[in-house]
Amino acid sequence: TTTTTTTTTTTTTAAPAGPTKTSSDKPTVTGRPEEQFSDAAASERQTLFNDIAPVYDQLNDLLSLGLHRVWKRAAVKWTGVRPGDRAIDVCCGSGDVALRLADAVGPSGEVVGLDFAAAQLRVAAEKEAAHPTGYALSPIVWQQGDALALPHPDGAFDGATIGYGLRNVSDVPLALSELCRVLKPGGKAAVLDFNNAVDPNLNFAQGFVLDNVVVPVAELNGVAAEYRYLRPSIERYPKGPELVQLAVDAGFSSATFYELEPARLMGCLVCVK
Repeated sequence: TTTTTTTTTTTTTAAPAGPTKTSSDKPTVTGRPEEQFSDAAASERQTLFNDIAPVYDQLNDLLSLGLHRVWKRAAVKWTGVRPGDRAIDVCCGSGDVALRLADAVGPSGEVVGLDFAAAQLRVAAEKEAAHPTGYALSPIVWQQGDALALPHPDGAFDGATIGYGLRNVSDVPLALSELCRVLKPGGKAAVLDFNNAVDPNLNFAQGFVLDNVVVPVAELNGVAAEYRYLRPSIERYPKGPELVQLAVDAGFSSATFYELEPARLMGCLVCVK
């Protein structure tokens, strides 16, 4: 079940945060969630996602009660990719969405999974190798790269996804522009992430869950600092109507933002080139 937003609005940019704090044992990698346009923040986020790679999938399953799989399948469906197509999953992390794209385009298609965190790409490749038999997947190229400078020519792909990655890049407009550039005319991109809702009550509920469920569970797995990054990064992330306007400004012919159930805690921006 989804709720749709198609309005547009102006974008906002948060003020830079202060320096990262350190402890006597090791530096506390926060990812500088309050910052957007910052190379230093991007570097910290690369370290952060490398650090959480070993427990990333298990925590996603536990904390979302498995619902992240439903949301990812919806994102792939929104791209409209078909057998024989070429697709790219930018900020692919541990490969969940890329594997779903590979299933959608089949053996005659091709998928690229791109991420800046080498540890996440290793997990993704291992997951592909261990994939159950009986699935006719396309070849997948796991590629370390930058979402702000995709190493692919214009019009290279029929469909594209970003799952929980746009919120983490240092330049959201540029990342959307790159996504648009590498798509063929008429190609679709689906951008899945936490919903920075317009409704303040939804944001309060989301913050309560993050502070009182997600971070404590992450702490039991030794990655509390990494998951404390979530709430301030969501608060900095553009709201649905702002994302729609950013997509149009980036060159997409149209864009729609869907708030996803349950509780509209997640959102998906669907763009058509």
